[in-house]
Amino acid sequence: MDDRLLKAAMSGNSNEMKHLILLDANVLLGTTPQESTCLHISSIFGHHEFSMTVLALNNSLLSMVNSYGETPLVVVTTNGHVSLASAMLKQYQQLKLSEMILKQDSNGNTVLHHAIRSGHSDLALELIAVEPKLSEGVNKHNESPMYIAVSRGFSNVSERLLEISFSSHIGTYSENALHAAVRNGNPGIAKKIVETRPQLARGENNSGNTPVLLAVLWNKLDVIRVLLEHDPSLGYLIHTKDLYPLLISAAYRGNVIVAQEILNYCPDAPYCKPDGWTILHEAVSSLSEEFVEFILNTPQFHKLINMRDKYGETALHIAVRKCDPNIVRALLAHKAIDLTVLNNGGNTAEWPLAETTERAKTLNWNEVLMMMKKASPTALTFISSQAAKKEITAKSIEEIKSLTQTYTSNTSLIAILIATITFAAAFTLPGGYSNDLGSEGLPIMAKKIAFKVFLVSDTLAMCSSLAVAFICILARWEDLEFLLYYRSFTKKLMWFAYMATTVAFASGLYTVVAPRTLWLAILICITSVGLPFLTKLLGEWPLLKLRFRLGRDFQSEFLDMV
Repeated sequence: MDDRLLKAAMSGNSNEMKHLILLDANVLLGTTPQESTCLHISSIFGHHEFSMTVLALNNSLLSMVNSYGETPLVVVTTNGHVSLASAMLKQYQQLKLSEMILKQDSNGNTVLHHAIRSGHSDLALELIAVEPKLSEGVNKHNESPMYIAVSRGFSNVSERLLEISFSSHIGTYSENALHAAVRNGNPGIAKKIVETRPQLARGENNSGNTPVLLAVLWNKLDVIRVLLEHDPSLGYLIHTKDLYPLLISAAYRGNVIVAQEILNYCPDAPYCKPDGWTILHEAVSSLSEEFVEFILNTPQFHKLINMRDKYGETALHIAVRKCDPNIVRALLAHKAIDLTVLNNGGNTAEWPLAETTERAKTLNWNEVLMMMKKASPTALTFISSQAAKKEITAKSIEEIKSLTQTYTSNTSLIAILIATITFAAAFTLPGGYSNDLGSEGLPIMAKKIAFKVFLVSDTLAMCSSLAVAFICILARWEDLEFLLYYRSFTKKLMWFAYMATTVAFASGLYTVVAPRTLWLAILICITSVGLPFLTKLLGEWPLLKLRFRLGRDFQSEFLDMV
């Protein structure tokens, strides 16, 4: 292509282009290394006058494609110049260049694909009106114009394509337009599709997922309602590869409302896989407490409480293994629960606790243990045995080094912080120092009882925190007995330092505030002295709640172990 023509096409200079034609009548047929003509170039920039002038001089350029297989119409559409694309389309129509309108580029996309993908719905409708066969085109990714239109949520384009009986509806990953409607969450388009092409409701993608299954997984309630209103039998579909029904998918996601909607249309919808894995197993495995409660309160699911999977395990076996107290409590409260059910290994539901003793120091594990003991007192001999306790202790010994390092680091940091604060407080005494003759440099408040309390508590706090800091240096990481002694002793000493620090703070402020504002001084003392007790309460609140909830059934034998 002549460089002057290329620059004219880029700038839209029609006069320069006309001048070049006078010099060489065939100049317009020149191309770039990418085989683009001047019409392709001007289409990129949307130069309407230049493009129309070129076509008036040589309309054969409409049929020329670049190295990507793109016609000028495709180029102008992908670059978003809708008015120029519409004008150019009329030129194609007048010259009866249907073959070029239907032309697919190197990726298999037609101009309709590009119009929809680029969001030009009005242009897409105009293209369909001029050449309905565009609706049949499928690109290299197996995407039809309808699939893209539904995915983009263009209802007007989708409905127009549905009216064409031969239009394609397939999509990538072996999906169809109804899959796209579900993904987009558009019940209006979904309804139109199932009314005109009901067979799409049973179409599966490469994963074996039907549109209704995807709607369940993605919690598209409105779409589910549309599909089941049209054909209630869709609620009975089973995944052809993994053999699970819709309700198991709902349980996996914990979508109670979706499950209720399915049951409204299909009261006896399938609830388990061929191997016995039920929606209750799935809900427990997914730790969906709400869905478990829903199942236990639904009459048609009462029999699921004792159903066993291929390993012979009930939902209670799984709940105990997961150590979820709320789910275990809900299952145990069901009147039909049978605690004597054995799995294929001959073990009852509480046995998984023996398999998860590495969690024996957690509140959840202990709460489940206490509930199972209450429900079946004679069945937990292993858990209460010395063997189990030895196993837990052995596992703790393996972690001594890392536990001691963490504890030592945190404890020494707090101890040094307290020592620094109390040391500084000792030399910035409340009330300051006297300047009076004969008592220069002496504390002004020296004779007050509160000041003496301040000195004693500050000294005790600093000494005890310094002792903790140096004991941390002496920690022996390999010795269990030393670890037990070390942790117990330093913990008590740190609490003492903490309490002494708050007393020092309270008494120091009391010394200077009380003479003028007694009520404020008392309030400061109550708040400061009460802080350690509040800290203790908040720190152990989960354990206290558990103790309160279980009452006399509470046992702390495992919580008190290493």
